[in-house]
Amino acid sequence: MNQIASPISFGSKKLFHRIVLAPLTRMRSFQPGDIPTELNAEYYGQRASEGGLLITEATQISKQGKGYPNTPGIHSKEQVEGWKKVTSAVHAKGGVIFLQLWHVGRISHSSLHPEEGLPVAPSAIAPTGKTMTADFKQVPYEVPRELTPEDLISINKDYKIAALNAKEAGFDGVEIHMANGYLLDQFLQDGSNQRKDELGGSVENRAKFPLQILDTVLGVWDKSSVGVRISPYGTFNSMSDSDPISIFSYTIGEIAKRGILYIHAIEPRASLAGGADKVVNDVPSSSELFRSKFNGIWISAGGYTPELALEAVSQNKADLIAFGRYFISNPDLPKRIIKGIPLNSYNRATFYGGGNVGYTDYPFAD
Repeated sequence: MNQIASPISFGSKKLFHRIVLAPLTRMRSFQPGDIPTELNAEYYGQRASEGGLLITEATQISKQGKGYPNTPGIHSKEQVEGWKKVTSAVHAKGGVIFLQLWHVGRISHSSLHPEEGLPVAPSAIAPTGKTMTADFKQVPYEVPRELTPEDLISINKDYKIAALNAKEAGFDGVEIHMANGYLLDQFLQDGSNQRKDELGGSVENRAKFPLQILDTVLGVWDKSSVGVRISPYGTFNSMSDSDPISIFSYTIGEIAKRGILYIHAIEPRASLAGGADKVVNDVPSSSELFRSKFNGIWISAGGYTPELALEAVSQNKADLIAFGRYFISNPDLPKRIIKGIPLNSYNRATFYGGGNVGYTDYPFAD
C-alpha cells in the first residue's frame, strides 16, 4: 500500500490518509466582528475528506491577539456560531478538524485593536519590515509594549476561554500556535525575549509561559485532542535564537512529558512561511533534529511537493504531512496525491482577502 494512503490512529479518531490541511491565513471573515461565514464553511467542507485532518487558519484568542485584517476569532458568541457552520460542514464529509489558537504578540498594529493600544510582546523590541493596518495598508512595525505579569495572567485566561469556545463550536481538538514569530514563539527565542525576570534568560525560563499556556489548554481539552505547532530555525517575522537546538530540545521534551497528541513542526526551508514560493536550501531539518524527542504523532510542514511527502512518510521522517499552497488550489488534494492526478496551479494574488475567487472556485479533478 502507498504509505501516504495508509490509516493511522489519531487520538480517539482514525485518519485514513496522511495528508493534512495546514493552517492558512486567508482573511475572509465577516466584518465587523471577525466572524466565520457560510463561505468559510464551504471552503473547509470542500477540503474535507473521510478520515482526513484539517487544521484551521490561525484564529485569534482575543482582540489583542489579532494581527491581520479580516482574520477570524474565537472569543465572541458570534464567532463560535460562525465556526459551528465550519465544523458541521467538515464533519458531514467525515473529516476531522482542529482549531489553531493564536496570539500574534508584536506582529500586529494598533489599528487592529485600538481599544487595546500598542501590540504586546515579551520585550519592547520591534520586528523589522512592515505590517498591515486594519485597512490593508503597509506600515512599519510599532515598538510593542512589554507584557507585565498582570497582562500574562489575562492572556492565560484568554487562552482558556478560547479553548472552551473551540469545544462549544464543535472542533475535534485544538492546536496551540507556538511558531512563526508570534507571541509564544517570541517568548521561546532570545532574539525577541530579553526579559530580566523569571520568564527570560535561560531556556527553562523562556519556555515557562508557552508551557503554562499548554497546561491551561490541557485543563480544558484532553491531551489526546491537543497539538502544538513549532518552527525551529525559522526566521519569519524577524525571529532568531542564539542556540536553537537547546531551546527547542528542551521545549519539545517538556511538551512530550505532557503526552499530547502531536507536534506540528515547520521545516526551516520554509522560513518565508508562505510569503513567497522560494524555499531556503542548506538549512537543518526539524524532523531529523527533533522528532526523536517526541513519541507522539509528528506532523511535518513546509515546502512539500507530493513527491517529497511520499518520501518523508515512506522513510518514517514524519507521520503526517501538512500542505498549504497546493491544498488552496486543490480542494481534493489527498485524492490527487494518492492517485497521481496532476495538480491545479495556485494564484498567489488571491491568497489573502476577497471573496470566492481563489478560495472556493478551484476545480475538483472529477
